Amino acid sequence: MPSHRNIKGWGALSLAVGAVLVTTAGQYPAGPSPFAPRPPRPAVGPVGSLGSAIVTVSGCGTGGGPCVPARHTVMLSGASALTGRPFLLDRREASGPVGITLRTPGRLTDVTVTDQRGRGLAGSPSPDGTRWTSAVALRSDARYTARLTVEEPRPGGSVRRAARLEFRTGRAPAGERLTATFGPSSGRTYGVGQPITAELSHPVPADAPDTRGAVERALVVRSEPAVEGAWHWVGPTTLHYRPRAYWPAHATVRVRSGLDSVRVDDRLQGGTSSPLTFTTGDRVEAVTDVAALRMTVRRNGRVIRTIPVTTGKAGYRTRGGVKVVLGKEPLVRMRGDSIGIARGSRDFYDLKVRWATRVTWSGEYLHAAPWSTDVQGSENVSHGCTGMSTEDAAWLFRTVREGDLVEVVNGYGAPMTPFGNGYGDWNLTWPDWQRGSALAEAAGLTRHASGALLPDL
Repeated sequence: MPSHRNIKGWGALSLAVGAVLVTTAGQYPAGPSPFAPRPPRPAVGPVGSLGSAIVTVSGCGTGGGPCVPARHTVMLSGASALTGRPFLLDRREASGPVGITLRTPGRLTDVTVTDQRGRGLAGSPSPDGTRWTSAVALRSDARYTARLTVEEPRPGGSVRRAARLEFRTGRAPAGERLTATFGPSSGRTYGVGQPITAELSHPVPADAPDTRGAVERALVVRSEPAVEGAWHWVGPTTLHYRPRAYWPAHATVRVRSGLDSVRVDDRLQGGTSSPLTFTTGDRVEAVTDVAALRMTVRRNGRVIRTIPVTTGKAGYRTRGGVKVVLGKEPLVRMRGDSIGIARGSRDFYDLKVRWATRVTWSGEYLHAAPWSTDVQGSENVSHGCTGMSTEDAAWLFRTVREGDLVEVVNGYGAPMTPFGNGYGDWNLTWPDWQRGSALAEAAGLTRHASGALLPDL
C-alpha cells in the first residue's frame, strides 16, 4: 500500500500533468470552431469504468506570448458526462488569448465555447489535438460554457466522453469602462437636420485609429426609412453622426451601443450605454437671403411664408451657411457685453426680446425686433441676429422645432463653423464628413492629393 507521502506526490504530479489550459482570445459569430480532420470515430467504452480528467485554466499573452502560471485546476468527472466546478477568470487572465489544453493522455475534439447569450467564441486546435485556443479577448462580466469531447486511449481502441466546463469573467472597474451618452433626448420629435451626438466616458486619441474604428463599429445607428450616414470624430471624447443628406421626414431613428463587455484596447473595456430613439417631423427650412432681405420658409418643399427681415450690419455680419435650431425661448434678455460690446458704447444694447429661436450657442437668434420694422426688408441693422416683426417671429416660433434647418445665403458674414457653436455639421461636404471617420478606408475610400476621399474604382 503506498504511503501518504507517495499519494500526495502522485496527486501533485497529476495536477501538473493533467491540466487543460484555457487562454483568452476573440469573439466571433456563434458556431463550432474549425478543427483539423479527425481519424475514424473510436469505439465508446463502458460508462463508469473511466477515470477523471484534470484541467487547469489561466490567461495567456497576446501574439503567442507566454501564459501566466495556472491559477485554476479543475477536475472533470462524472459517470455519463464530465463536468467540473465553475470558476472565475479575473480581468488579467481574461485580457489575452484563452486556450483549453488536455494534459491527461488523449485529445480534445468538437470544442464549442459560447457565452450566456449563445454567442460563439471562435478558436482553433493545436496540431496534436491536446489544446484549443480562442481567437479574441473574452468579454468582461460574462459567463462561458465550453462543450467538448475528450478522446482517451484504451486497450483495443479509444473512448470518447462528452465534457462541460463553465467559467465566468470578472467585471472591469468603473474607471476602465468606456460608455457613450447619446444625444438628443430620447423619445422626442426633431427636425430633419438634427445630428446625433455621442459623448464618450474616456478619450480615444486620433493616433489610435484601430480603437476609434472599434468604437465606431459598436455605435449602431438605424433609421426607417434607411439612409446612408457616418460618424465623425469631433474630438477625443465626442462623435457626431449625420446622414449624407438630411434625415427623411417622419423617420424613426434608433441608436444603440454594442460596446458592453467588449475589450476596446489594452486599457478600456466597454460598459453599458443607454439607447436612443427619436422621430423626425416635417422637413422645415427657413432660408434667409441676406441680399434680398427676405426669409423664405418651406415645409416639405412648399413655401408657407415669406418674411421681410434685417440681418447683421457691417462689423456684425450674420454667419452664412446651414444652421440647426437649438432651442426656443419666448422671452430672452440680450445684452451687448455678451458679444464683446462695452457698456457705454454707442452699439451697446440691453433688451428683452420675444419669440427668440436660437441657432448658435454664442447667441445668434431669429427673433422679434419691433424697433426695426421700418427697415426690415430694406436694410441690415442688427448685431448679427435675424430680426423680424413680432407677428412673424411668433409665427416662426410656433412653426419650427429643434433640429429644423436655418440657412443664410448671399451674405457677407463668415461661414458657420461645423462644430463648437451649435450644429454646423451640414456645412461639410460628404467626402469631408467621411474624412472624420476612422472607417473611411474600410468603406472603400482613398485620399486624393487634394485631401478629398474618393471611392475605389
